[in-house]
Amino acid sequence: MKKQFILIAGGVLLTLAACENEPHFTIKGTISEAEDKMLYLEEAGVSAITAIDSVELGSSGKFSLKGKAPQYPEFYRLRIDDKIINVVVDSTETVEVSAAYKDMPVNYQITGKEDNQKIKELTVKQITLQSNIDNVYRNSSLAPYQKQDSVANMMERYRDDIKRNYIFKAPNTLYAYFALFQRINNYMILDPVTNADDIKCFAAVATSFDNLYPHSVRATNLHNIAIKGMKNTRPSQKKTISVPMDKISEAGIIDIALNDQNGKERKLTDLKGKVVLLDFTVYQNTESPARNMALREIYDRYKNQGLEIYQVSLDGNEHYWKTAADNLPWICVRDPRGGYSSYVSLYNVANLPTYFLINRNNELKLRQEAIKDLETEIKKLL
Repeated sequence: MKKQFILIAGGVLLTLAACENEPHFTIKGTISEAEDKMLYLEEAGVSAITAIDSVELGSSGKFSLKGKAPQYPEFYRLRIDDKIINVVVDSTETVEVSAAYKDMPVNYQITGKEDNQKIKELTVKQITLQSNIDNVYRNSSLAPYQKQDSVANMMERYRDDIKRNYIFKAPNTLYAYFALFQRINNYMILDPVTNADDIKCFAAVATSFDNLYPHSVRATNLHNIAIKGMKNTRPSQKKTISVPMDKISEAGIIDIALNDQNGKERKLTDLKGKVVLLDFTVYQNTESPARNMALREIYDRYKNQGLEIYQVSLDGNEHYWKTAADNLPWICVRDPRGGYSSYVSLYNVANLPTYFLINRNNELKLRQEAIKDLETEIKKLL
């Protein structure tokens, strides 16, 4: 019995030795002020975050973590609690990292390729943008439309920066890929679904990745995203639309009849007697959360006086729309035809988001372009 155990144990030792001899990469260094905390090395895959190694830090903060060498360049994370350092690895290299726990995500030192330095730059920029946006929404002296305009301007400047200085400047780099998927409030800064200009960024990096890493999962995924986005934004052939008489109420408004997130049909003309903000939007747009937050302030202020919002989503992903609309207090419907919705044509919607104001008699009164102060116009109609 004893002899058999020795043989088994020897087999285990041989297996462990074989694993150690496999090609691997190493990330080592020091995280100070983090004694007794767990440091995790995680692979940031296309569809999931996977832990591959970990260590409990001692008083010195020194660590050494290993992972199987990737076939193609891959993204990894060093994480303590919710503090993260992003690292890219392409082979059997050794990357050295040093940081203090308190400001670990933004004030760390890292050796190796330029990609890791640029990824740090992008991370610092994104964290700064998030902080600035949070400060705007905490500013009680600003009106909702002022907050919305301020955030929209910040987002536009940020998009312009990362497009010019990171993506189009070097679409064949790993940091350009990283820039594509940055988020604010958990929404992507660049829109790969409905924004034709943003989709060009995905297409540029996809073309480079197709050439550099043609069989990698990331190249395939990026290629599919770009193709889908280009199909979504391809202009449809113009055609004359005849408006059926049953779509026009006695007041002249074109009716809309779509299902809400609970599957119940909701008609626009059923809201006669209320002042209605008719809103065509896409929830997956990065500015959608901020915009809905601004609308909610107005809605909460005037709903008891007769204001209603009828929000038409043109999102392609039904599950995403239902999740995003679940906590909104107004009427949320979705047209599964997306940008090919007949209502988009009937209301001559050229850009998203676009909203209209409808008076209590079901008469269309104002379009977004003619409104300088949304709240003031709503008060007039009320």
